[in-house]
Amino acid sequence: MPDTFSQIYIHVVFAVKGRDNLIAKDWKEDLNKYIAGIIKGKGQKPIIVNGMPDHIHAFIGLSPSVAISDLVRDIKNNSSNFINDHNWTKGRFSWQNGYGAFSYSHSHVEAVYNYLLRQENHHKKRTFKEEYLELLKRFEVQYSEQYLFDWVE
Repeated sequence: MPDTFSQIYIHVVFAVKGRDNLIAKDWKEDLNKYIAGIIKGKGQKPIIVNGMPDHIHAFIGLSPSVAISDLVRDIKNNSSNFINDHNWTKGRFSWQNGYGAFSYSHSHVEAVYNYLLRQENHHKKRTFKEEYLELLKRFEVQYSEQYLFDWVE
């Protein structure tokens, strides 16, 4: 779009269905690269994609011409097909319904990048549920417990 200028940074979080630890270390990097490729293929900027065996974080430079919900739908659909096509899990792989999306200013890009890069270290100290609830609280997102991810305790 000519004469349209924007700077939108979105941190998206979504979980494996049933919060099972299905993302294995031996193919996690391939999945992260594939998700980054989906983002880039949709004309967006993948800043970093990383996660844990039960969830994914994607930090994205977003164009205002794309709806976040459409982008996340495409990421989840295409990446679950990618996993299933490679037979990386027993049975059919899928993501849970829903996602979290949190916006950041340009001054936070480096800090968010470093946080997502070090996911393994962060999750030695706290669970995904603790991390996710902290994000919701920090961003003052109203939520109902019944609509959060299915948590594995």
